[in-house]
Amino acid sequence: MTAVAGAFDQWLQDAVVHVGAVLEEVLPPLEDDGPARLHEAMRYAVLGPGKRIRAALVLAAGEASRTPGVASAVQDLGLDGAAAAVELIHAYSLVHDDLPCMDDDDLRRGRPTVHRQFDDEALAMLAGDALQPLAFDCLVQMPIAPALIVQAVQLLARAAGSDGMVGGQAIDCASVGHALSIESLQRMHRMKTGALLEASVLLGGVVAGASSTVRTGLESYAAAMGLAFQVVDDILDVTADSATLGKTAGKDAAQGKPTYVSILGLDASRELLLNLREQAHQALLPLGPSACRLRELADYIIGRTH
Repeated sequence: MTAVAGAFDQWLQDAVVHVGAVLEEVLPPLEDDGPARLHEAMRYAVLGPGKRIRAALVLAAGEASRTPGVASAVQDLGLDGAAAAVELIHAYSLVHDDLPCMDDDDLRRGRPTVHRQFDDEALAMLAGDALQPLAFDCLVQMPIAPALIVQAVQLLARAAGSDGMVGGQAIDCASVGHALSIESLQRMHRMKTGALLEASVLLGGVVAGASSTVRTGLESYAAAMGLAFQVVDDILDVTADSATLGKTAGKDAAQGKPTYVSILGLDASRELLLNLREQAHQALLPLGPSACRLRELADYIIGRTH
């Protein structure tokens, strides 16, 4: 997606539409001779309404990492592949997270969850399973240097695995009903939520060939935003209703899950958010005007209402 001047809202809307079209193309079509019902479930999980924040972070980080004055169509195609990959991993995680053996939820993005829509838990599990390898297929097809593809694959694999998202989810499941220190809570959420958000930012930098200075700024920004996203989620879980969230509100408290709000309280959680926003903005100072979309995304993520 080529960067265009204009208001952030329009840029984000364009990014959502663009990434949706990329995902439409990489997902298996329904008319294939393959397992049509599985493909239908995969498409339902991915192509529904969504904010596409992770994909937007990929695109914005790529924009911030380009050599000034250079706009490469090849880089744009690579960023499309990376943006699709993080969205596929995110979608798979939501499908599995909603299953009865996990959070047992009926609502996601304002629609029935996959296992409810298809009335088939096994199909939902398999749809999530199939989205994972498809994500890495998107990465290996990026038209960039092989060494950068290896870096990208390794980044996403680590962010999604036992040292990242899945590991954080395992800690979350084991922590239900138990008190956690703020340090333990932060570690869990840096893995569960933050790792994939951080990888999204860093993937944009890798694909666009970010310099060492830019990568350092992206890493600090990504760490702050990965944590901020979860703090916002925890606040919204107790302050917003299900219609606004597009998923069941109050689930964390009902299930006895430790959250920033349950440990720090609502006011302190909001104060933490302001500090994380400042950290994110400070991290981007060395990147200059090219990081404007990342700055705007930081404000959007922290100010979101759903």
